[in-house]
Amino acid sequence: EILLNSEVIAVNQDKLGKMGRRVQTGSSEIWARPLADGSVAVVLFSHSDSTPVTIKATFELIGLSAKQAVARDLFEHKDLGIYDTMFEAIVNPSGVVMVKLIPLM
Repeated sequence: EILLNSEVIAVNQDKLGKMGRRVQTGSSEIWARPLADGSVAVVLFSHSDSTPVTIKATFELIGLSAKQAVARDLFEHKDLGIYDTMFEAIVNPSGVVMVKLIPLM
């Protein structure tokens, strides 16, 4: 499914052409990539071996200047709702969550 996921492929082939960057390391990682439409693709990765962890990414950390954004889960193909100044998700052990944060004006 990952190889055929049109939403993930769209992030990979975004015309802005900026690389994603790791913005947090440690027991979890956060990666962020600005996209041509003004949104930001965010990957949350857990290094935990045994238990799910909550990973929080502030909009400031990922380079999103808006105060609110709609989160779209790119693996589950569903909108997660509106978030204020921060996105957070529970990530399974050695798991990944990938979202697109679309700023609200």
